[in-house]
Order: sequence, then C-alpha cells, then structure tokens
Amino acid sequence: MQLSKNSIIFEESKLYFHIKFVSQTVQKRTLVYRNSTVNYYRFGRGPSIVLCFHGYGEEAAQFSFLEKYVGDRYSFYAIDLPFHGATNWKEGLNFTNEDLTKIAAQVLLENNPVIENLKYNLVGFSLGGRVALSLYQAEPARVQKLILLAPDGLKVNFWYWLATQSSLGNRLFALSMKRPGWFFALLKFLNKLGFVNSSVYKFVNYYIGNPEARDLLYKRWTGLRGLKPNLSGIQAYIRQYSTPTPLLYGKYDRIILPARGEKFQKGIEELCTINVVDAGHQVLHENHVKSIIQALQE
Repeated sequence: MQLSKNSIIFEESKLYFHIKFVSQTVQKRTLVYRNSTVNYYRFGRGPSIVLCFHGYGEEAAQFSFLEKYVGDRYSFYAIDLPFHGATNWKEGLNFTNEDLTKIAAQVLLENNPVIENLKYNLVGFSLGGRVALSLYQAEPARVQKLILLAPDGLKVNFWYWLATQSSLGNRLFALSMKRPGWFFALLKFLNKLGFVNSSVYKFVNYYIGNPEARDLLYKRWTGLRGLKPNLSGIQAYIRQYSTPTPLLYGKYDRIILPARGEKFQKGIEELCTINVVDAGHQVLHENHVKSIIQALQE
C-alpha cells in the first residue's frame, strides 16, 4: 500500500489522536484448560477481533502497546503460550493443534456471547508465527487476516528438527541441556566454520547460559514440536478463502530472514505482501507500530 505525503501526515495525526484519547486498560485473565491454567490479556474495545501469539521467551503482554493506537477498532486477545509468561501448563511436553484450537475457542467464548460464525484476525511474532499458521490451518474459513511478524514456521530448521522430531535427537537434546559443555564447544566450532551465523550463535548461547534457561529451552522446543504447519496446504487455503497475509520482517534480522517469506509468497502474491522495516528480529515493538497497523488494515 503506497502512502502519499499528505496521507502519512493524516495517519500520524490519527495515531496522535489514539495515543491521547484511547484508554490503555489491559485486563489480565486466566482460563482453566484440563489440568492447566492459561493466561491471556484482553485489551481494546473495537469490533474486530485479533488473536495474538508472542515469540520465544517472551509473553503476551508485549502486544499491549497496540491498544493505545487502535484499541477503538480492535479487541485483542493475547495468549501466553505453554512454558511462557503466566501460563501454568500441566499437560506434559505435548501441546497439540487440538489444544491450540480448543484454547482459542475458549478465549473467544469467554469474551463473546456467540462464536459459531465469529471471525477473527491472527497475529503471530517469531515462534508465535508458527502458532498462528497452525491455528489458521485448523480453521481457515474463520480467519479474516493472517499477519506474520518475522515468523517461525515458514522453513524447517535442521537443528530444531533434529532436536525435536527424532527420538534419538531429542534424547541427545535433553542430555545436552543437562551437560552442555560439549554442545558449547560444537556450537563455537560450527560458528567458526560459518555453519552457524553469529546472531544464531549469540541467541543460542544466551538461552543455554544457565540451568533454568536450558530447562525452559528443552520444555519449550519439545512441548511445541507438535505444531508443524503444512505450508502448501496453508497456501491453498489462502487462495481458497482469499485471506490477506501480510508479512513483516526486520532488515537486519539474522535469525529469520525475509527470503523465507519470499519463497512462501510464490503463488499467492496477490494476497501475501512483504514489508521489510529498519529493525533486527524484534519487529514487535512500538517503534514499528505504523507498519503493524498497516498490516492490520491493508
């Protein structure tokens, strides 16, 4: 979507209006799902519904800045994923597509009297992109727009596949998280050879630097391994239901590259747009609110 200078000025004045006059009430809520308690945040009071899924190691409250800009146009429900935020997941290391769809339905039902024909938008950042893709795949007819911010799920990472999708690899992964010395050495060696880039090296090194972080890494990777979007099927659904699918990437992101989106875009170019902003991986930030709002509204 091209914006003229006048329209940009108009959009900026609207953003100022929302900053000044839209309330910033964020409600923290929980729901009981089987033996677990799932935490989510509700904010905004608009007619259009948005389900939001956050990135790895983050929490759902990071979407809350959107309320002060477009809270009069959208009602947001941002869900803490298993082993993240305030969600207390007690169903073992097995979060399935069925769990995802039932939890999403329960969130919608708790906040809307009738959900039978209710449609909603999806926003997923990083790991949350894979979650959003999985939910879209489960019920594409109900999704008005699929918005992916530096999304995981558009390419199968070999190391993630090895650590989570094979029994031997998963056992080795568990052992490595308990005794990480050899893994640090291997990672450093692969980084020197160029097989692992510096951003990924720093990212992984950060998250396995202490026992608690390693334990969470194992639980999160293993627990969410059941969410495996079928990309060709999703592309077919996007065409079938004419689902707008804007993608937003960071220009300096070395973890999830725009090239992944360009490959996914092939065959659905008229519905799938790509916007690259002046950022690293963290595109879910108030600095990029204009681009996120544009994705919501295009």
